[in-house]
Amino acid sequence: MPTVHSCVYDLLRAQGLTTVFGNPGSNELPFLKDFPEDFDYVLGLHEGVVVGMADGFAQARGTPALVNLHAAAGSGNAMGALTNAWYAHSPLVLTAGQQARDMIGVESMLANVDAPQLPRPLVKWSYESSCATDVPRAMAQAVHTARLAPSGPTYLSIPHDDWAAEVSPRSAELLAQRTVTTAGHASPEQIDTLVAAIAAADNPVLVLGPDVDAARANADAVALAERLRMPAWIAPSASRCPFPSRHPCFRGVLPAAISGIADKLAAHDLVLVIGAPVFRYHQYAPGDYLAENARLVHITCDPGEAARAPMGDAVVGDIGAILQGLLPALAQRDTPMPEALPQPEPVEHETGRLAPETVFDLIDELSPEDAIYVKESTSTVTAFWQRVEMRHPGSYYFPAAGGLGFGLPAAVGVQMAEPQRRVVALIGDGSANYGITALWSAAQYQVPVVFIILKNDTYGALRWFSRLLDAENSPGLDVPGLDFCALAKGYGVEAHAIDDAAQFRAAYTAALENRSGPVLLEVPTTLIEP
Repeated sequence: MPTVHSCVYDLLRAQGLTTVFGNPGSNELPFLKDFPEDFDYVLGLHEGVVVGMADGFAQARGTPALVNLHAAAGSGNAMGALTNAWYAHSPLVLTAGQQARDMIGVESMLANVDAPQLPRPLVKWSYESSCATDVPRAMAQAVHTARLAPSGPTYLSIPHDDWAAEVSPRSAELLAQRTVTTAGHASPEQIDTLVAAIAAADNPVLVLGPDVDAARANADAVALAERLRMPAWIAPSASRCPFPSRHPCFRGVLPAAISGIADKLAAHDLVLVIGAPVFRYHQYAPGDYLAENARLVHITCDPGEAARAPMGDAVVGDIGAILQGLLPALAQRDTPMPEALPQPEPVEHETGRLAPETVFDLIDELSPEDAIYVKESTSTVTAFWQRVEMRHPGSYYFPAAGGLGFGLPAAVGVQMAEPQRRVVALIGDGSANYGITALWSAAQYQVPVVFIILKNDTYGALRWFSRLLDAENSPGLDVPGLDFCALAKGYGVEAHAIDDAAQFRAAYTAALENRSGPVLLEVPTTLIEP
C-alpha cells in the first residue's frame, strides 16, 4: 500500500515541484526521510531567505515552488517575506510540519495551535487536514490553488505522524493524474466594449503592471502601444518590468501618490491599466484620483484588485488572452509615435564614492542584453529605471510589498530558475542585512549571481521620508561600520571592495565571466533622492 509520504512525492513529481526550499526542524524530518534522488533540496539559513529564494524561483519560472517550514516559529519567521510573495502573485506552496496529532491539543512543544490561521491574510488558502489520509488531497488542492489565477501562496500544516499512514492506491493514482486549468478569454461583448472605449478617446495612455510580465504578455503590450500610438507608463511601486525601457512609447514609472499619478495622467481622456492594481500608492499625497472628464479601464487577472479599485471599469481574466483578443479588433492610429525619452547625462561623483548613476551607466554598458536585475535599493529606483535598459520579459524583480530581505535570496532563486541568463542583484547596504545568509546558499549551491552592494551607510529611502515627514531627527537612520566583503567571504563568496569606476568596470566584467559561483562587489556610493 502507498503511504502519504510516497503519494505526496508522486503528486509533487507529476506537478513539476521537484525543488524544495526549506529550513527543517524535527517536525519536518518524516517528510524529508528517504528524500528522492530526482528532487533537489535547497537549504536556507533563515526562513525569510527560504521564502525569498522560492519567491524568485517561482516568479522567474512562472510555476509553483515548494517551501518547507518548521512549525509555528518557522512560519512566523517567513511572514515578512510572505508579504512580498502575496503582492507579487507568486505561486508558493508552503508546508509546515506540525506536532504529532495526539500532542497538538495539549499544546506540547512545537505544536502549531490553530495552524491555518497563522499565515492569513497573506495566503490564498490555508489548511490542516482532519485526518492523515486527507493529506495528499490537501496537497493537491494547495498546488492547484497556488497556480490558479490570480496565483499566490498557499499554506498546509501537516502533523509529522501522518506521513507513514497508508492511502488507497487508486486515490493516489487519481490525484497524480489531475490537471486544473482556467479559461479567461474576454467575451465578444467585452471586447466590443473595450474597443468602443478606446475609439472614443482622443488621447489614451497605457499603464502597465507586473502581471503583464508574469503572463509574458510584454510583446502584446508593445503591440497595443504602437497600434494606438500612446505613451506607456509603468504602474507605481513596480515589482517587474512589463515594457522595454528604451521603447519610444516608454515614459517611466508613475509616482506612488494619488496627486502625483493624477498630475502625470491629467492630459489623457482614457487611462488603460493592464496587469496592475489601481493603484499601489505609498506616500500620502491626497488629491483627486482621476482628472475630470477622464475615464479609466482596468484589465486584471485579480478579482480582488478589480473590486477594491476606487475608480474605473474592470475586466477580470487572462491578461495575455484578453490582449490577444483585443488587438485584432483595434484600428491602427495614424497619429505620430511618441518621442523617446532623452537619455540622462553622466553624473559626477565624489572621491572615494561612486554616484549610483555612474554604477548604473556602467552596468548598462557592460551587462548582457538579456541580463536579469533583482533590485532592492529603494533610494536608487528612479535612477536605475532611467539608466538601465531592459528589453526582455522577466528582466526585473523588486519586492512587491516593499518588505526588505527579498533581494539577496530572490536573486539566488531567479538564477536557479534561469541558469542561461545572468542575474545581477543590486542591493542597498540597509536592505542586504535582512537576507544576508542567502550568500551561504548561493555559495553552497554554486549559484553564479553577481551581487552589487550599494553602500551609502544609511537607509536612503528612509532619509528621504524623514524630510518628507519632518522627522529628520529620528534615530536609527544610519548603518555605518558594515564590511560586506568580510561577511561575504565568511559565507564562502568571492568579494571585492570597489574604489573607483575603473575598478568597478574591471571587477564587474570579471564577475560576469565567472560561472563557477557567486561574486560580491561592495561599492561605496553617494546618497541620491528616491
